[in-house]
Amino acid sequence: MRAYVVGGAVRDALLGLPVKDRDWVVVGETPEAMIARGFRPVGRDFPVFLHPETHEEYALARTERKSGRGYTGFVCHAAPDVTLEEDLSRRDLTINAIARDAGGALIDPYGGVRDLEAKVLRHVGPAFAEDPLRVLRAARFAARLSDFSLAPETLSLMRTMSESGELDHLTPERVWKEISHGLMEARPSRMFRVLRECGALVCILPELDRLFGVPQPPIYHPEIDTGEHTMQVIDHAAQAGHGLEIRWACLLHDLGKGETPADILPHHYEHEARSALLAERVSERLRIPASCRDFAVLFAREHGKLGLIGEMQPNTITRLLERCDCARRPERFFALLDAAACDYFGRGGHWPAPWPCADLWRKAMEAFLGVDAGALARSVMESVQIPARLHAARVDAVRKCIECHREKNIF
Repeated sequence: MRAYVVGGAVRDALLGLPVKDRDWVVVGETPEAMIARGFRPVGRDFPVFLHPETHEEYALARTERKSGRGYTGFVCHAAPDVTLEEDLSRRDLTINAIARDAGGALIDPYGGVRDLEAKVLRHVGPAFAEDPLRVLRAARFAARLSDFSLAPETLSLMRTMSESGELDHLTPERVWKEISHGLMEARPSRMFRVLRECGALVCILPELDRLFGVPQPPIYHPEIDTGEHTMQVIDHAAQAGHGLEIRWACLLHDLGKGETPADILPHHYEHEARSALLAERVSERLRIPASCRDFAVLFAREHGKLGLIGEMQPNTITRLLERCDCARRPERFFALLDAAACDYFGRGGHWPAPWPCADLWRKAMEAFLGVDAGALARSVMESVQIPARLHAARVDAVRKCIECHREKNIF
């Protein structure tokens, strides 16, 4: 059986990166022959099989013919007469169109090794334009391989594809899959910059696209541009090693600034409420997991207040902790503080110095959680009085915490 390792495993090995999974292409075989060898069929759209021992994926060499709009509009042809070169020709980028045979020899008909050495992302051929999802994939690889440049002809082709309206036929699930992968790369901002440069961002995330060029007060935002601030925030989230929920929230936290009336710029009064509404709409449109959606909405709504704890009254602090459901979900509030630190460092803060507000919030939260709600409830005669009494006790605990903190900082 002529089987070749292809795609990411070959690319990453040549780059000296860890190889996680290996995909194989099999030439000259039929599905019946694969099953006879003990392989288990798993592919729905084209013949893919799992190796009986390693459980790695083996796909029969295939070609594709465009038959409709979007990334699903293809007719697949897999047969023993399809060559390895024909199979590789349908792949997206040259660096993903390199194969390695059983003896370790490379098969590189489209110059992928050369582009790896030159650090260039280049499309394989005309078939790239048939699948609009490849615009997002190319942008995602730009975020992963942040020191690679995009070939001018590839960027031009991506721009043409964006203008054609093909991206409108992508399903929300596929768009989210690529965005979520891109956010988890080492430099996620690169994905969104490339999408904006080729005109795809306005198609996929118009709410984010319109942030670029929107000014902010330089006293708070030396980077001034709201879009640039957002890019710095998500890059800091990546640098700090945060998970997807925090990175998604960081991406959406300032969307409301794109709807600020022009006559009050560069100020953005009450943009948090607008941002929360837009974060929910975008998350619903892309059908993302509820945990990511809810956290993004919460952070968009509260992020403007998290940096003001030094100026807030104990009652205001307590109400914010109650709104965030800290008594039942303290770990989520810690994640909010992590996201707020990214917002702070995305506006000129000097990391890895600590975010100045984090320690005080943690102390206030510790005091808040230190109130024994059960004991208080048992001491109250009428149940209707419990919420007010509990709130008052928490305010008092937070007040003592804040006063102690201020005394230490003064004296």
